Amino acid sequence: MTPQSDATPARLSRETIRRVDEIVTTTQSVGRAPSVVAAVIRAGRLGHFTGAGGHPAPDRDTQYRMGSITKSLTAAVVLQLRDAGHLTLDDPLAAHLPEAGLDVGAVSLRHLLGHVAGLQREPEGEWWERSAGGSLEALLAGVGPEKLSWPALRGYHYSNLAYGLLGGVIGRITGTSWIDAVRERLLGPLGMVRTSYEPEEPFARGYVVHPWHGTLREEPRHDAGAMAPAGQLWSTIADLSRWAAFLCAPEPSVLSPDSVAAMAAPVAIADPEAWTSGYGLGLQLWRRGERVFVGHTGSMPGYLAVLVVHRPTGTGVVAFVNSYSLTGSTIAALGLSILEAVLDGEPAALPEPWRPGVAPSPDVEPLCGRWWWMGREFEARWDPSGDGSLVITGTRAGAEAWRFSPEGTDRWRGRSGDNDGEVLRVCRDASGAVSTLDIATFVFTRDPMPPE
Repeated sequence: MTPQSDATPARLSRETIRRVDEIVTTTQSVGRAPSVVAAVIRAGRLGHFTGAGGHPAPDRDTQYRMGSITKSLTAAVVLQLRDAGHLTLDDPLAAHLPEAGLDVGAVSLRHLLGHVAGLQREPEGEWWERSAGGSLEALLAGVGPEKLSWPALRGYHYSNLAYGLLGGVIGRITGTSWIDAVRERLLGPLGMVRTSYEPEEPFARGYVVHPWHGTLREEPRHDAGAMAPAGQLWSTIADLSRWAAFLCAPEPSVLSPDSVAAMAAPVAIADPEAWTSGYGLGLQLWRRGERVFVGHTGSMPGYLAVLVVHRPTGTGVVAFVNSYSLTGSTIAALGLSILEAVLDGEPAALPEPWRPGVAPSPDVEPLCGRWWWMGREFEARWDPSGDGSLVITGTRAGAEAWRFSPEGTDRWRGRSGDNDGEVLRVCRDASGAVSTLDIATFVFTRDPMPPE
């Protein structure tokens, strides 16, 4: 994504801009933050940038620390390595880091990515976020069965340690450092030139705000060492907007859309009683009403950050704060409030104009039309876009259409809806004419009440 000026078609309406600016200004004032900066991403573009506070003055190219948003990039590299055949997500950690001393079958890469491994939250030693980091060897030396304090697979338990270990796996497989893998595989291809391991001027200093007299204490900026994959990176509004746009509409040469969709699918629900938050593979999930948002929050001493997107509409928000807390609010609330204001205030995207179609091939044309299964009516139509799909819709209100892509002679593979991944077989009679459609053993006929 190349961020555009505020005059691009992605620009918001005046009313929505006013509401977004109000949220940011109020957050900075009530939250007692030295500075708050935020941006809205729409259709792959930076549609609106705003900020409040003067320490430093708002600028889309000033670096802030992104904290645990780093985990989303670490997870994306793991998925890239999976797609390239270098690992499977169900590999035990011990297959790649045997020194960790964990039971071979107890912890898999998938468990680590989704925070369901049962690992304690932090590594041994001093608080890693506020002390100089050590080597991978030192990290592994402190990992043993005693670190599995939360019953494995009982549920969600957030673990920074898990992502330090995943960074070690990346290093072992690629033969390079975690940061070099991230630069080569993500930052370079996506043009994130102002996202770096160490801060690069201009960057915002991070502070703790004194609760009684509002003075600022600058926080140290340590190299997290082996824990860097959990929260080390620095970025800007402009760069992080590129990552948000990618999560909405992935570039297949970087990571396949299916793999990004897998990152955004729930692995665990964080609040089983309410089902309002959860975690995928390196991405947090939030439900607000009928909408599901994905992204991540981040914090490091002196900094807060949030990235949240609504993938169906390609809308996202990124924001940074250079203090360790927000009085009366949270960084997640800031991002979610802005995103909901945009989605509630802006009209949905206009549908693509209809255009005359292209006739299907002779072997596909007989598949179109009405079909019946157990007295229920379905309609199959031809969509020539892409690789050419057979789209089947039914009478159930609100049900997603079944889209099938050709996979061979008289064989199609489901790509959406209830039959995603299932096989459609075209059955023919003795004359070679199409007689029925067999979808995962459910037989569809032209007759609503076929003879037994």
